[in-house]
Amino acid sequence: MATDLIRFEGVVAGYGSLMILNGLSFAAARGEITLLIGPNGAGKSTVLKTFFGLLAPRQGRILFAGDPVGGMQPADLLRRGIVFVPQGRNLFPSLTLWENLELGGITLSRAERLPRMREVLDRFPQLGERLHSAAASLSGGEQKQLEIARALLLRPAVILIDEPSIGLSPKVNQGVFRLLRDLADSGTSILMVEQNVRSALAVSDRVLLLEGGRLVMDGPAATFLNDPDLNRVFLGSAAKPAAAVHHGEAP
Repeated sequence: MATDLIRFEGVVAGYGSLMILNGLSFAAARGEITLLIGPNGAGKSTVLKTFFGLLAPRQGRILFAGDPVGGMQPADLLRRGIVFVPQGRNLFPSLTLWENLELGGITLSRAERLPRMREVLDRFPQLGERLHSAAASLSGGEQKQLEIARALLLRPAVILIDEPSIGLSPKVNQGVFRLLRDLADSGTSILMVEQNVRSALAVSDRVLLLEGGRLVMDGPAATFLNDPDLNRVFLGSAAKPAAAVHHGEAP
């Protein structure tokens, strides 16, 4: 049975005087894809940045496997098995695919790094054909695969991924979402932000709807996917009171 791996407890975070997360509480289960949705400005990407140590929480607690990790540096979180694949392209364009991949394992010894690179490339046969091509010459789909492959070098327990479908064709999107589903089925926990809501719902286990930096709905992905008025829910106007939240979170 899935157990909570990630917990936010009354987290407040923002930029300068602007607070984006306003007492946010939620839990994400081990070995599942948890999808964050909500209107623009709801705080979805801020959740990932705060969890990964790019933004320090002003109040509240962030727990990973029961341990407080709020305010830790990204390097420390990487060592704990948490990786972040941010929105957009985050590669070194003039370096080859192989060099970009190698940099993802810079913290590993050479003896560990090379076998892991081969292991990861087995998942991405298309990348194996472009090892010596500059990252800038790769297609959008290949670049996104490379970013995910690079994250997998550390054999993470958790992948935080922000808008994986941006700039990709529908066919490539499907391949990326299938990959994320396969990773979750093999035990990797995934916390995802994605605007392509219907496609993301189809591979997710649980959905958290944010509004104004707070959790307003929490339920199985299938429930949201079957909602005849999903667009209204996504925009936040159909949000129910926080009393509907699962995982025992307080409103």
